[in-house]
This record gives sequence, structure tokens and C-alpha cells, in this order.
Amino acid sequence: MSSASEDTYFPGLEGVISNETAIADMQGTEGQGGLAFRGYAIEDLAGKVSYEEAAFLLLHGDLPSKAQLEEFGGRLSSARAIPDPLVTLLKAVPEGVHPMDTLRTAVSVLAHYDPEVNAPVQDHAANVRKAERLIAQMATAVAAAARVARGQEPIAPKAGLGHAANFLAMLNGADPTEAQAEAFDLSLTLYAEHELNASTFAARVTASTLSDIHSAIVSAVGTLKGSLHGGANEKSWEVLQQVGEPEKAERWIQDALARKERIMGFGHRVYKTGDPRAVILKRHCQRVAAEIGDDRWERIAEPIERAVTGQKNLPPNVDWPSARLYHYLGIEVPIYTPIFAMARVAGWAAHVIEQLDNNRLMRPRARYVGTPNRAVRPIADRG
Repeated sequence: MSSASEDTYFPGLEGVISNETAIADMQGTEGQGGLAFRGYAIEDLAGKVSYEEAAFLLLHGDLPSKAQLEEFGGRLSSARAIPDPLVTLLKAVPEGVHPMDTLRTAVSVLAHYDPEVNAPVQDHAANVRKAERLIAQMATAVAAAARVARGQEPIAPKAGLGHAANFLAMLNGADPTEAQAEAFDLSLTLYAEHELNASTFAARVTASTLSDIHSAIVSAVGTLKGSLHGGANEKSWEVLQQVGEPEKAERWIQDALARKERIMGFGHRVYKTGDPRAVILKRHCQRVAAEIGDDRWERIAEPIERAVTGQKNLPPNVDWPSARLYHYLGIEVPIYTPIFAMARVAGWAAHVIEQLDNNRLMRPRARYVGTPNRAVRPIADRG
């Protein structure tokens, strides 16, 4: 039995250490918060490594050599196609279903067609191979589902394109520009892992029961759907749309702050002086906005960011710039969160594998606050 005091209560589990991990570090310096993947600071990784390299790092423990990266890219390429029955199912999904619900179903279906579906749950090597296939297939499933929802036919993965460029090509039917592919690739890298957030914790709890990796990822997808987690990037775009014009931004945000409205895309449970991912991604937003010749949303975002940071001491998190970037890339708002999921699956899978490699069933306690010591009365006496 644990020796932890049953009288100690941490709402939302804030500050509770439930796991040890070698995957991500958010301690930073002087308790202000930072982010590193397996010891590599996100500021050093961003723009220097591709999403494929980041995913390899998370799954295999270190950055790949050139030969390892080529082999890894080849494995992703060969795994990108999704089973025909899944495409048929995507076409049968009722109109109006939330894309995260569709993705949740897709991940579950992919489990049935994985060649190692019956491998032992704690087979480390098999779990890594399953994770690689999920990274490849989830991107294809998100793009295919989005096209089907538009009434279009899915587009097959294209040989020779990297992970980010392939997704944009499958989604939009045209190869992205170099700047677009680089910016989107960077966003995937920044979203790939974030320590013990709600969805990762859900995945690890599921894995701790010795369930399989696909089931754990389904748990993570369901958790990420919530607007307080993955759905925050969708809400961030809604803020910008409410303002509409740069000239209205300053008055809008001052009125919103006076009403004590919560502005989505700002603040973070861990980062107290700012999300390093937001700083990095903002520069690429500006670059892509300049390329397409429309900086209106940057001009709307700037006074809002300045006011919320200055007056509320809530710097932007990564959802604030990513909402604008995805708009510039021609991505519909409903699939912002599925894109988050197809990036984060690398981190989720790494955590699931780590959990299964040194497992202990997660079973916390709850403090009872209901009516105590009630006697059971005969039914005739219960009024």
C-alpha cells in the first residue's frame, strides 16, 4: 500500500508526480518551465530537425543518423496507406460527426488490420513497430476523413514526399510550397510531445492495465477532443474571427478583458513565463502570411496578444499561432485537433511503451465527501 496521506487533495492532480519519464522534460530553469525531448531543448530541435526526426527521437531514444532516418522514412512511407474497409467506413460516417470522433473510430479500426495485432502487450519491439505504423496511418486517415466530409475522394499518399508535405498534398490535392511544408512540419514537431498532459496521462492509465497500444491511443484521442485540451486551437481561431478586422482588435480585447472573458490560446498550467513553442511558431506564421500576401490575421492577433500578456500576465500558448498557421495552409477548423492528434501520437506512443516497459497499475484514491454512516431503512419506511 502507498504511504501517501489520504488527507492530501490536489484538485486536477496539479503538482502531483505520478510517473517518472525519460521522454520529455518541462522543468526548465528556476521553475519557470521549458521543454526538451529526451534532453534536447525544443528551441534547438525546432527548425533543425524534421517531424520524422523528432518522432524517431521519441520512439527510439536519440536522433537518427542519416541512414537511420532514411530507413525510418521508408518504413513510414510503406505504412501510409490505410485499409480499404476503413475508407469505406469513413464514407459511411453520418454527416456532422465531429472529426475527432471519426479519428477515434479510425484508430480502433486500424488495430484490427495491424500485422502484429496479436503480439504480446509488453513486446517492446512490436510496440515500436505498431507506433511507427500509427504515425504514418493516422495522418492518412485524418486527410482522407476531411476530404470525405467535403464530398471528395481521398487522395493516396505520394512517394517522395515527407510526412508534413504528404499530409498537405493528401488534404488539398496539391503539393505545398517549401515554406508551407516547413511551417507545417514545424508545427507537428512542436505538438509531438508535451510530458504528462491530460491525453498522455489517459494513454498511460489505459496502458497500465496491460491493454494494447491502439486502445491506449484511442483513450488519448478521446481525451484530446475536449476544448480545454486539444480543442483550444479551434477556440483560438474563433476569437480571431469574432474580431474580424485589425482596426477592431484593440477595442475588442479591452472590452473582453473588462467583461473578464477567458481568451482561448493564452496561459498554461505549467509554463508561467510563456510557452516556448508559441514563440517559435509565431515567426513561421508571419513568414507564411507574407508568402500568401495576407497579414490581416497577424495584425488582429498582435494587439490581442499584447493586451492579454501585459494586463493578465498570460502569454500565448502554442494554440494561438497554430490556429492562424493552419488557416494560411488552407486547413479547415474542424480538423485542427485531429492534426494535433496525428502529431502527438509519437509522444503518446512513446509514453505507452515506456509505461508497458516498467508497468505499475495506476490506481489513485478519492476523498469521500458524501453523507457518512447511513443506515438502510426498509422500503416501506423510506417515504
